Amino acid sequence: MNRRFMASTVTVLLLAGIGAMPASAQSSRSGLKTTKTSDSNSYHIWLEKQIRHELLMLRYYGVYDNLEFRIDGDRVTLLGQVLRPSTRTDAAKRVKKIEGVTSVVSKIEVLPASPMDDHLRRRLFRAIYSSPFLNHYAIQPVPPIHIIVKNGNVTLAGVVASEAEKNVANIKASGVAGTFSVTNQLRVEK
Repeated sequence: MNRRFMASTVTVLLLAGIGAMPASAQSSRSGLKTTKTSDSNSYHIWLEKQIRHELLMLRYYGVYDNLEFRIDGDRVTLLGQVLRPSTRTDAAKRVKKIEGVTSVVSKIEVLPASPMDDHLRRRLFRAIYSSPFLNHYAIQPVPPIHIIVKNGNVTLAGVVASEAEKNVANIKASGVAGTFSVTNQLRVEK
């Protein structure tokens, strides 16, 4: 059997396996809290996935930003904190282009520019993602533990696989010099 045929066979099998994954497992992996797949919820789930995708694909969205959203019918409210004003603007523009969204309210906070906070962000990143317990997250394009720093106060947001990982991230962040306080808002994946 030649290599090209084997590679395409493996790819097809992997894709078939992903499609065969139960809807409840797919939704929990992407951070959705719904497990029902009825027609009434399918549009809402589709919309959540579209919004999440658009936000993750923003050019400057990274580990030092945190974007969240709330859906009220055809209205989407964007929440969170970002380093660049352009990220806030781009998020609203991209979500507004999604089919079915008629209005977008942006309540995204642009964090103040601060060299001290920038240095603290880098130290926090090294402390958290160099931990043998958490370093597997560092290889992702947008690591799931978001580090929000405002005037020396740290908020950890995002999703981790276990309560132990949530606690390790908190301990690592609390041990970084220059950190005034740590608020751990990490969610544990179901």
